[in-house]
Amino acid sequence: MKINRRGFLASTAAIPFVTQCAAQPQNIKYRACIIGDTHDGGYGHSLHLAFANRPDVQVVALADPDEAGRAQHAAEAKAERSYADYREMLEKEQPDLVSVAPRTTVRHREYVLACAEQGCHGFLEKPIATDLAEADEMVAAIEAKNLKWAMAHNYRMSPIVHHMKKMLFEERLIGHIIELRSHGKEDNRAGAEDMIVLGTHTFDMMQYLMGPPEWCMADITVNGKPAQPSDVKEATEPLGPIVGNRINAVFGFSKGIAGFFGSIVQPDGDGKRWGLDIYGSKGVIQARFNDVPPSVTYLPDPSWAPGSSGIAWAPLPGAPDATLTNPDVGRNAPIIDDLIAAIEEDRLPQASLQDGRTAYEFIQGAFAAYIHGGRIPLPLAKRAHPLKDWA
Repeated sequence: MKINRRGFLASTAAIPFVTQCAAQPQNIKYRACIIGDTHDGGYGHSLHLAFANRPDVQVVALADPDEAGRAQHAAEAKAERSYADYREMLEKEQPDLVSVAPRTTVRHREYVLACAEQGCHGFLEKPIATDLAEADEMVAAIEAKNLKWAMAHNYRMSPIVHHMKKMLFEERLIGHIIELRSHGKEDNRAGAEDMIVLGTHTFDMMQYLMGPPEWCMADITVNGKPAQPSDVKEATEPLGPIVGNRINAVFGFSKGIAGFFGSIVQPDGDGKRWGLDIYGSKGVIQARFNDVPPSVTYLPDPSWAPGSSGIAWAPLPGAPDATLTNPDVGRNAPIIDDLIAAIEEDRLPQASLQDGRTAYEFIQGAFAAYIHGGRIPLPLAKRAHPLKDWA
């Protein structure tokens, strides 16, 4: 097993720790800490419980500047100690693993760089950062020390999604892929904020299936009119600048395949369309993200018209039972299992921080393409947030 910080298991430097913690269970291999903030991003989708399924991980501490929130979440995580200052926690506890739980992006760079400085592997709530320059700095910091970091893109790690990918590319269930279509949740955040908060899952799924995007085109409006620099504003959560309550974007992948993303404010609200549809020469596969795990079905109809053909939607053949008895823990369990395997095998996690940066490339690419007024290549050459200079 390879652990890259301070020779945790192998070096003589570990001897004082073993002596000090001799009473702990013998199967504990990793010390873990949680970074949360009750009033600024909270704990995402229960990221303080990320290590609950691992008997070889001991949650030694949790940090949260809010006293009441700190006590509550430390108790839920079964953390032995708690801190108001996360930097003090990292320095004193010297963890091997850190779960960075706040869902808002404005401090993600700060948190990850502090963890990298201490030599910690970790798990980060999505989306990765407020712009690609920050994401680049985060990736560079962990790669410099060969640290393994995973993103909370839990849908791609679901067994049903792995099976879906096998059906697509090994079994050719719907023939040749023609195009992909996706939508955000289209709730009160419809448009740009929806694209950042929930679109990141659909973009991560696109890249999981098709690889990184090669180009982008986009159209953005505000109340039906083309977005202007004066329309740029801050999101309702600290996520960086946004613009638009209607976004239509097209992304190009290898072999000429295109993927569409849309998020539109409309009076009917959330229509449960959040997810990804994959259209092939022999049918359609649809994945909906409103539940954990996602709902995946397929239509064996090359006309894509069940109402006319009479062919009905059906479960994927041989689909695994992906029922979760405890979604708060189960949604992230495959990511954590893979993260620890990645540490021990010295490889990238399957839902890596690097993948999180690529998912954010779609988002920043949509803004940049609209400002440019046409098709632009990806990855972006300019890594600062496109809306900052435009505004």
